[in-house]
Amino acid sequence: MVDESGPVLEVVRIQVDPAQMTAFEGAIAQAYSCLEATEGHLGHQLYTCIEKTGSYLLQIQWTSLDAHLINFRQSDNYQQWRSLIGSYFVQPPEVLHYRQQS
Repeated sequence: MVDESGPVLEVVRIQVDPAQMTAFEGAIAQAYSCLEATEGHLGHQLYTCIEKTGSYLLQIQWTSLDAHLINFRQSDNYQQWRSLIGSYFVQPPEVLHYRQQS
């Protein structure tokens, strides 16, 4: 059973075609508004991998797991998000959720 209370960090590993990196970065910059419009979104950061060209790590902070899985994933914001960036994925992104330890 998953504890759904409290803040969570969503970590997404994304791989895009290296020739499409500039286009992807432009598209995801537009797509951030979909995250920001979702109740429970606290912030996000995108990192580019140094060793593997075309590899990104996206971190998204949510107020709860439900904020991601229900408020976002079951919304029109998510559909728009996927339509903006989904075509750039070489493979489905790996998505994991983390909770800070005290």
